[in-house]
Amino acid sequence: MSEDFISPDIHHERISHKSQEKAHTGLNTKVIWRVFWILLLVTIFEVAISFTAISKEILLYTFITLTIVKAYFIVFYFMHMKFEETALKFSILLPFVLIVYLIFIAIYEGIAIGLINY
Repeated sequence: MSEDFISPDIHHERISHKSQEKAHTGLNTKVIWRVFWILLLVTIFEVAISFTAISKEILLYTFITLTIVKAYFIVFYFMHMKFEETALKFSILLPFVLIVYLIFIAIYEGIAIGLINY
């Protein structure tokens, strides 16, 4: 408990010095630029394939997948999730995975019953 302290704000949040130090030392300029270039390449790829003759159903799933990839890099690096404790990661990632699963189910059902025309 010596590595935690209660912050002076009204919510009395517990902040781990260990994860805070890892976040600031692990996210240097080189890592930030690498993540930037990855996000830029994924975005360019998304724009490029939007002008192709690929079927809309494949494009739909491709865009959703690439958006999830971009969300991963943004959340894990720029929002410092990579440096948090495992329990916190799972408490945020598990609902996210379930929501993504429900989105895929909704799209599949919409295509199956004819609400989404492909």
